Amino acid sequence: MVPSNLGEEMSTEVALPPEWEDDERMNFLFSDFKENRDVSTTDWDSKMDFWTSLILKICRSRGTVCVNLQELNQVFQRKGIMPLGLATVIQCMARCGKIQRESEFAANVDCGWVSWGVGLLLVKPLKWTFSTLLGSSGVTLKELFVVIELVKEKAAELLGVYRSSPVANHSLLSFQELRTLSSHVCVDESTLCMALLQLQREKQVTVSLHGSEKIVKFSQPGQNHVSPVSDVDLGIYQLQRSERLLEERVEALGLEAEKYKEEARVLLREGKKSQALRCLRSRKRVEKKADHLYAQLENVKGILDKIANSQTDKLVIQAYQAGVSALRLSLKDVTVEGAESLVDQIQELCDTQDEVNQILAGGALNSMDADTDGLEDELRFLLENSSLDEPSTLPEVPSHPLSPVREFGSLCDDLLSALPSVPQTHFNITDDELDKERSRITLADTGLQQKYHTSPVKRAEPAQ
Repeated sequence: MVPSNLGEEMSTEVALPPEWEDDERMNFLFSDFKENRDVSTTDWDSKMDFWTSLILKICRSRGTVCVNLQELNQVFQRKGIMPLGLATVIQCMARCGKIQRESEFAANVDCGWVSWGVGLLLVKPLKWTFSTLLGSSGVTLKELFVVIELVKEKAAELLGVYRSSPVANHSLLSFQELRTLSSHVCVDESTLCMALLQLQREKQVTVSLHGSEKIVKFSQPGQNHVSPVSDVDLGIYQLQRSERLLEERVEALGLEAEKYKEEARVLLREGKKSQALRCLRSRKRVEKKADHLYAQLENVKGILDKIANSQTDKLVIQAYQAGVSALRLSLKDVTVEGAESLVDQIQELCDTQDEVNQILAGGALNSMDADTDGLEDELRFLLENSSLDEPSTLPEVPSHPLSPVREFGSLCDDLLSALPSVPQTHFNITDDELDKERSRITLADTGLQQKYHTSPVKRAEPAQ
């Protein structure tokens, strides 16, 4: 662990890699790079990767996005020895696009940033500007470089802080308000400027100078890029600033009125009635002024509410317009005549289907009628032949109850008397039918006897 002091007196400690304690390894890493990388590609790349990752780690732990050679030499000093190849590391990182000169980084962003006069973006030595314009590849000790990876991270953090803050609904912010809001994210003003430059490059922020005040406008959620600062934005910004000033003034007057009230109470206890009356008069005067300012504050708040409502109405109207356009496109090829024609065609097809179903059903009924005649003849034949299987006519079952019998003789008499009389009518069977039935019974009996005589008989085996 060594203290880092990058241009500022900072006591922040940075965790160094384990090989920092290995003298043999660090002697190799602290040595200068070979002029030709092809001499030892592995050694060159391992040394370059070590210093590149360590520089990123140092800057991320400090929360800064800019480095220079002089500061790096101070940070990485070990046992009184400074690394000899850091200039080569910075040049290689610049060629790979990992870092960029501060002037080049700012020049890639359009808008009047040079007119700001903020920190390091303005004060540039003339010789440094000439060396940049002439394309000098050398690295001076105090020349600042922007770490691209870190400035992108810082820009995303700054945008997140704004959108999660209570002032996210304000379209414009002053630079000082933003500096206070992002103090825990951007450790210094230079870091804030670099983050704003990156956001402006991503078209998420626009910065303008109005009078002597620097104003920042962020993109709102749902917008792909920020819109330019308009007169409406400036008017709203003035009203919001007036609101804050009035609130502060009303609060201050309230405290002043309370102060006069306490002084009057103390003077009254001391018996200084005239002085207490003067304090009360001053209190009344202050309260009257506070009431006047409070009325103005309410008017400003009412105007801001109306503006907010008008913006909401504008969004609703835009949504309606988008809906009408979408509906018009969806109904582009649809007409009332076409719909009526389509309904008529559907009705015609339904009628045709009904006719087809009726025709098919009629054919099936005719075929059923043709089959019905044959079925009726077969049924008549079965009825005629089934007369032989009908049971013979039997007398009716007696309906009167049997009388109780006490003796055997009387029981027989009662049973005989209870039986029905013998029928006198003839059976409805002819002699020929009786002969046929008898022949059938005789043949059946003969078949049973033959089956019985021809079946094998198991004989008992003699005992051994």
